[in-house]
This record gives sequence, C-alpha cells and structure tokens, in this order.
Amino acid sequence: MKITAKIEFRYINPEYAEAAYESLHPDNVGYIESYVENESMICCIEGDSVGRLLATADDLIFCETMVEKIAELTKKP
Repeated sequence: MKITAKIEFRYINPEYAEAAYESLHPDNVGYIESYVENESMICCIEGDSVGRLLATADDLIFCETMVEKIAELTKKP
C-alpha cells in the first residue's frame, strides 16, 4: 500500500522558494518529488508505510529548517 503526503513551504518571495528548492533538491532525488510554485516549494512524498513516510517528512522538515537558518545568517544588513 502506498501512502502519500504533500508538504508546502511558503517563503517571502519566489527567489527564497527557488533557493530552498535548489538547496534541498540533491538530497531529495529519488525520494521526494518537489517543485516551486510562486512563493512556495511543494514536496510530494510517497512511502510503503506510515513510519517510512513520517521518517522522510521529518528529514525533509529538518533539512528545510537548516536552509532557513542559513538564509538568516547570510542576510545582508
């Protein structure tokens, strides 16, 4: 049985969404289908079990949080 989930991350502008997508894409290949739409990065996850889907979602959210923290640290004053 396949279980699917869609997670949408919203950013302040399309450039931030694209930067997040580009940062996460190499790690997501083969596991998560993702794309940018306006100010959002949309990620579609599929798993054979709830546990596997949750583990993938947890990893995605953790990595996206790191992208946000790095963006904050590199902001120009």
